[in-house]
Amino acid sequence: MRIVIALGGNALLKRGQPLDVEIERQNVRVAATAIAQIAREHQVVVTHGNGPQVGLLALQAEAYKQVRPYPLIAIY
Repeated sequence: MRIVIALGGNALLKRGQPLDVEIERQNVRVAATAIAQIAREHQVVVTHGNGPQVGLLALQAEAYKQVRPYPLIAIY
């Protein structure tokens, strides 16, 4: 069976946790362990949303005024 697992950005950075990459890595390890158990018996597709992460990048861009903000999306 093919199973699609969608990890939103909030799954990697839970409500109330500080915006810190090491905390995200710890949360990824927990998720990866659970996904690995499923993948032993099934085909797994993992997708990821990144709302909190993009929000943090937007705040950083807003705070750094020395250069033009880098776009968070590409429009061609």
